[in-house]
Amino acid sequence: MSMALLVLTAFMHSEKYGATLLADELSSKPQLREVIVSHTDENGIFQLYRMKEDGTESRQLTKGDYHCVQPACSADGKKIIFVKRSNMGMAIWLCDTNGKNAKELIKSERILLPSWLPDATHIVWMSVGPLQRNQDPASNSQLRIMNTETGESRRLFSHPDQIKFNNAMPSISPDGTKVAFVSDRSGTFRIWVSKLDGSDAKLISPTPLEQDNILKLPLEQKVPTWSPDGKWIAHWEGVEMIHMSPFTGINNPKRDQQIAATFHVWVVGSNGRNRRKVGRGDDPTWSPDGYVTRAFPDPQRGGPKVMVESKSGEKELPIVPRHQNWARFTWLPLSR
Repeated sequence: MSMALLVLTAFMHSEKYGATLLADELSSKPQLREVIVSHTDENGIFQLYRMKEDGTESRQLTKGDYHCVQPACSADGKKIIFVKRSNMGMAIWLCDTNGKNAKELIKSERILLPSWLPDATHIVWMSVGPLQRNQDPASNSQLRIMNTETGESRRLFSHPDQIKFNNAMPSISPDGTKVAFVSDRSGTFRIWVSKLDGSDAKLISPTPLEQDNILKLPLEQKVPTWSPDGKWIAHWEGVEMIHMSPFTGINNPKRDQQIAATFHVWVVGSNGRNRRKVGRGDDPTWSPDGYVTRAFPDPQRGGPKVMVESKSGEKELPIVPRHQNWARFTWLPLSR
């Protein structure tokens, strides 16, 4: 073999070997998942953005003068619902995950936290009645369900023994047979799980203490959400922010810090066992592969810091630009 042919053969071999290494490296990298995030735009208006979980390839889905908050993605990955909020009230809107074909589903004075049933057709939400100034919305709320194709809606629970309590923040199990929700039927707001019609309700995540020892204020639970396999429920727990200065009108920074220090995300088995604290924060969600997220204020970012669990520990999700506020996010299924 000539020297030139020998060099060419060696070069071709190294190119092939390098390409194989690159292909192996790319295939070994985890797939970047996608999210739809509500965060403020340059005018301070909450809009919806679709992006990769590392914050790249962000595309704005909504525009206008109304706040678009609390997005939720359907199980088939084709549609999102969200709350559009203005000074005149709130409405639930539906659109494709690319922001197209947007339409209003229902309007009311106070509508919060819509979420999907696994059939990608029905949604549930909390409908809030009249409130006093700075009153917790959960304290006068009931659950409703709607068929997004026909527009028909009704109360999710109808029995008098169920609706004599306040019921809020519904989350439907992945198999569509149960609902996790917040209720004051035990006195303080706690996470309950029942059949879809509200029967057979059980307290799912009992706390060892009814109130914080230092603040002497009730420890409450809010925003339950099911893991994709239906085995776990994540939720927030702490002293409600209605006891903080912006709501009470009494400036007390030290007390505000003490209240914020009680905010934690917890996970409990859907059978009520194996309760564990995930970490400080609020607004839990589950990634499509079953890892819980939490968010908390980060002075260095000038906004929220979002963390997600993983096999190797926790990592940050940089899905909210620095110095911007947010109003929750939702994951898209991995196949989308």
